[in-house]
Amino acid sequence: MTHTPAISRLFEPARLGHLRLPHRLVMAPLTRNRADADGVPQPMMATYYAQRASAGLIIAEAATPNAVGQTYPNIPAIHHQRHVAGWRHVTEAVRAAGGQMFLQLQHGGRVGHPDNSGLLPVAPSPVPLPETIHTPTGRQGAVVPREMTLDDIRSTVADFAAAARNALDAGFAGVEVHAANGHLLHQFMARGTNHRTDGYGGSVGGRIRFAAEVAQAVAEAIGPERVGLRISPGNTINGIDEGDTEDLYPALIEALADTGLAYLHLVFADPDQALFHEIRRSWPGTLIANPALGWGSPLPADGGKLAGERLLAAGADLISLGRAFLANPDLVERLRIGAPLNPVRDAHMMYVGGETGYTDYPVLASVLRHRGETPESETPSDAVSAPAPMPAPAGP
Repeated sequence: MTHTPAISRLFEPARLGHLRLPHRLVMAPLTRNRADADGVPQPMMATYYAQRASAGLIIAEAATPNAVGQTYPNIPAIHHQRHVAGWRHVTEAVRAAGGQMFLQLQHGGRVGHPDNSGLLPVAPSPVPLPETIHTPTGRQGAVVPREMTLDDIRSTVADFAAAARNALDAGFAGVEVHAANGHLLHQFMARGTNHRTDGYGGSVGGRIRFAAEVAQAVAEAIGPERVGLRISPGNTINGIDEGDTEDLYPALIEALADTGLAYLHLVFADPDQALFHEIRRSWPGTLIANPALGWGSPLPADGGKLAGERLLAAGADLISLGRAFLANPDLVERLRIGAPLNPVRDAHMMYVGGETGYTDYPVLASVLRHRGETPESETPSDAVSAPAPMPAPAGP
């Protein structure tokens, strides 16, 4: 079987803060619900991430900085030494396989439930999530969150900083502050979820204040060159209504432009939108762009490669891909040589636990051996994953 190597800027080396990256492809954070009930990463998570160590950078799935920030069952955390110890096994496995990792820090805010965390969720205002939420006993109606006091806000900022220090103790090269996808920082930014009349609400400057303070506190705790920030302008997931997207993000970027953060991670980036270009012009540092591939739509056959190349041409520095890395441990090599990709098994994405649809996606060499063909080369994933069966058809 012969493939013609692709010529693409995606495979050029790059720098990110203090890191040298072998190429421009980043594994985006993907919630997989494979931690234990207390948020401790399990051994299968070390296998899963080590299989994908050929990514230029892995941004590990969201970990909660405190107990009340938990979203769903079996979400990893990073606020106790047992979490640090569990994550250390993951980072050691990835480092041994030649990879490097950041950890995403995420507080769910109103995206949570007492049956998941044992605590009443908190939020900028007592506005409940307008949909059901997954719990250990199935989906339940959301509860009305408790409005955060000023002391709550200050302690949560401190929790993020402490979580960042824990992440470095666990062996991560840095952290990503999650201010996207309808979670707590995003809830403060949006008019629909922030009805406050104090200094953390009302005007754009008030609504971006909490996100800016968290990012600044984390940067002070571990160094700005080890900190990224994730944003999702205009995204309505988890019932978010920003109200003034075109004003929010320029103001947030202006507030953080001089902090020296390692990167800004733009979710669902679209080079045809004016806001993308405004963010690119305004942000002085590295921009990681996550292509808009259609929320809930089937993954394109190239896994987002063409969309990533368009974003690089439009000014992005690095490209993050999610589902493509989920289903293809050796995604970088497959894209490099133009090989077909494994389909995503959606039925095993979240809440199901176990190895199926998690660590059993085959690498290309395994697929070729299964077909009786001779692989051109073994990929790094072969060192950490035995040959696996062919994937099942993609879910709905």
